[in-house]
Amino acid sequence: MRITVGFSGTGGGFRKFCAGETDIQNASRSIEPDEMDACRENNVEYFVFEVAYDGITVVTNPENEFASCLTVEQLKLLWQPENPAKTWSDLDLAWPDETIELYGPGPDSGTFDYFTSAVIGEEGASRTDYFPSENDLDLVEGVALDRDGLGYFGFAYFEEAGDRLKSIAIDSGSGCVTPTAETIADGSYTPLSRPLFVYVRASSLARPEVTAFMRFYLANAKSIAADVGYIPSPDGIYREDQARLEAAISGQLASDGPGQL
Repeated sequence: MRITVGFSGTGGGFRKFCAGETDIQNASRSIEPDEMDACRENNVEYFVFEVAYDGITVVTNPENEFASCLTVEQLKLLWQPENPAKTWSDLDLAWPDETIELYGPGPDSGTFDYFTSAVIGEEGASRTDYFPSENDLDLVEGVALDRDGLGYFGFAYFEEAGDRLKSIAIDSGSGCVTPTAETIADGSYTPLSRPLFVYVRASSLARPEVTAFMRFYLANAKSIAADVGYIPSPDGIYREDQARLEAAISGQLASDGPGQL
């Protein structure tokens, strides 16, 4: 069976999924009300499973020797749409009066949605004068080659980049916490730790190739997540995922949403 994998941010993926164009949708956030409405309009019911954890990681160029920790308020000042900080000294008077070059996900990205909600307090609220891309590898390259660069993206991409980037600890009120597998898993890296999900269209589970793929996916999610730099969910989550999948395949489990009109 040939499986076609399309690249998109979470928002772009949900547009296709809720239009009935795809069978399976990975997501770095939960489905939103307007997306649920789109699924409902197209009679797309679905099941959702948690598959891993991620921590949105704020990074700078390794040559940056002064910025090692930012408060959530400093992050907000830097990324807010109105009167954002422009220079390092805008964030801390002891830092250089040099313009910060920003790199971040575009508005189709679930990472963008989650970050703006957690940091700005309003999903989608962000300054626009930065380099945007739904491809995190573009963001890695941008910050790695820019001495005054700062960006944010998933922890897995930071891990893969090695010493080409420096992570920034985040202080949400209880001191500076560096993103690591441990701090993401235990929730102490707040507010930028998040679960990751996979959605499958309920009607697609009638096809044997889709059920086989989903069984493989959930049976191997723990090891695959760790291999690519995500943080595995607790074992109990995977056991629950697999039990719910079997109930969904057999028709004994009602869909997670949104139901038909």
